[in-house]
Amino acid sequence: MRDIPSGPFVVGNTPQRSVPLHDEDFIDSPALFGTIWRGKFIIALITALAVLAGAYYASALATPLYQASAVVILQTQQGNVVDLQGVVGGLTGDTAEVNSEVEVLRARGLMGKVVDRLDLTRDAEYNEWLQPAGPLDRAISRITGTAPEPHIITPERQRDATISRLLDAVTIHNIPLSLVFRVTVETTDPVKSALIADTIVELYILNQLEVKFQATEQATAWLSDRVAELQQELESAEAELAAFNTSTQLVSVVSLQALERQLKDLRDRIVSAENALAASQTRLSQLQSGGTRADRAAVAGDTQLSGLLSRTETDPGIATAFDTRFEQIIDQLSFDQARSEQQIIALRGSETSLQDQISQQGQELIILQQLTREAEATRLLYEYFLTRLKETSAQQGIQQADSRILSDAVVPGRASFPQKSLILGMAGTMGLLAGIVVVLLREAAASGFRSGRALETVTGYAVLGQVPLIPGRNRKRILTYLSEKPASSAAEAIRNLRTSVLLSNIDQPPQVIVSTSSVPHEGKTTNSIALAQNLGSMGRKVLLIEGDIRRRTLHEYFDGLPEKGIVALLSGDITLDDAVHRDPQLNGDLLIGEQTSINAADLFASERFKALITTLRDRYDTIIIDTPPVLIVPDARIIAQHADAVLFTVKWDSTSREQVAEGLDMFRGGRIRISGLVLSQINPRQMKQYGSRYGRSAALGAKYYRN
Repeated sequence: MRDIPSGPFVVGNTPQRSVPLHDEDFIDSPALFGTIWRGKFIIALITALAVLAGAYYASALATPLYQASAVVILQTQQGNVVDLQGVVGGLTGDTAEVNSEVEVLRARGLMGKVVDRLDLTRDAEYNEWLQPAGPLDRAISRITGTAPEPHIITPERQRDATISRLLDAVTIHNIPLSLVFRVTVETTDPVKSALIADTIVELYILNQLEVKFQATEQATAWLSDRVAELQQELESAEAELAAFNTSTQLVSVVSLQALERQLKDLRDRIVSAENALAASQTRLSQLQSGGTRADRAAVAGDTQLSGLLSRTETDPGIATAFDTRFEQIIDQLSFDQARSEQQIIALRGSETSLQDQISQQGQELIILQQLTREAEATRLLYEYFLTRLKETSAQQGIQQADSRILSDAVVPGRASFPQKSLILGMAGTMGLLAGIVVVLLREAAASGFRSGRALETVTGYAVLGQVPLIPGRNRKRILTYLSEKPASSAAEAIRNLRTSVLLSNIDQPPQVIVSTSSVPHEGKTTNSIALAQNLGSMGRKVLLIEGDIRRRTLHEYFDGLPEKGIVALLSGDITLDDAVHRDPQLNGDLLIGEQTSINAADLFASERFKALITTLRDRYDTIIIDTPPVLIVPDARIIAQHADAVLFTVKWDSTSREQVAEGLDMFRGGRIRISGLVLSQINPRQMKQYGSRYGRSAALGAKYYRN
């Protein structure tokens, strides 16, 4: 045998390399849809099962639930019965307040009031501790032989758990761009759903009134205390003001201004007196300075002195009268000066007294004004708080809620869950998707070959033939079928295989052909028999040798086979003519295997077997040796050393890629050339579904296959 490098496949004597048709990242959409279409029955089955499961769940397992809805609206503008300022303001309707009201409706406090009013802690739907034991608990009790212990739980915990279950059953929805809230309750009882929804909105509105009433009540109590305190403060301030008025002189701004005017006049008089005293002192000093009588008369400015002056020189008596008169003037000036000084002292004393009086009255006026202001401020606060107290007290009976009920809940006539059509639709969709996933996973898990092109691409060897599954109730009917229907697709596939084998080496067509495979049941024996029959029908002298003497399957195809065969021939017990069996349906000779204690590998590795092949080459045109699977025993590789061509059979959509690769590696490791591959036992109809070229060609060529 000629060696070939690993990797390329061989057509004739020219090695060629396979090229992948598609990029690994390319998604072949037609192939994907083809895969789904091929699995349509699986998908339909899974979809049907899913729909049946959904129908069973909706009809038998699911607990019916009923929805009831009550609707409330926020009132941002409220009319006042009386024009009084409220303690708690209304709502403005902005987004924050709307969201806040949604949370108020879902508050555990409000739901707790609903639980208490309707006594939901005694309802098994909301109190899980009232529910009967489940299947798991009953199973455990049957296994252990003990009854499940009752749950010991506090009333507070039961109430909290009931509130949580109620919250799960309640949905609060704000209708977009409005102040309307829809309160929806879903329970197993339609009447209970409507009752709970109505109770929630009723308690929600009552809660708003309670909040306002409590706020008004707290404000009234605080205002009452504050008014009492302010009344005491006012009485104390007024008493202090009255006591101050009693203890002091009448003090007013007018009287204080009059005193200030008196002080100004007094100060003017003091200035005038001081000026007169200064003038008197100056004149007295001038008079006392001496000088002649004429000087004195001029300084004194007295008419009497002026009249006496002219005669003082002549009359001593007149001179004496002049001097006496001058002394009288000086004494008068001294007296006037003393009197002025006393007057000034008196005026200054009055000034000091008046200043003290003005200062004292000014301070008293300030105190009086402060006491008056404090009393007035206290009176104003008292009157304001007294007014607010009366207004708040009057509001307690006229409070209005910030919401009102638009519509009460209506008892539902049918269950909102389960929605059978929706469940069936979802189940069908999920079943469809699950079926597609199963088909795709099944397709991805498949490791067999479904087309000759895929086999060539993966292995690197040429596919010489693609043989369909030959019809027949048993193996003995295969040759009959091929003989009776020579124009069938199976017979044409064998002819195609024969042509490819003979053309694999045009200059020297192969004479000894070995047929093998990776594992058993791949159709290599059937292919060997059919190829031998086809070659025999051409008038060639053909010998089919059963090289698989360990398993010996030819007796399943032929009747009347001799007891001895190749083992006896190699042992020398019989001659070649005695060992060879002629079969008319085969149009050729058979050399069967037989049981032996000799190891088959040693037998085929012997020189006698080599000599036998040489002898047979002289007697037959074509020798076909059916060998065991290469992954099971080494017989095929030993026999292939004497062959001109090796046909490697792969079962369609069955033999895994790993098995084929390992089988080819066995021959490649022994440097034995594989002439080509045979894709065997093909289902043409399914192959067409896979989009294979052979499948499409077989369908198109149906007119050529008359049988």
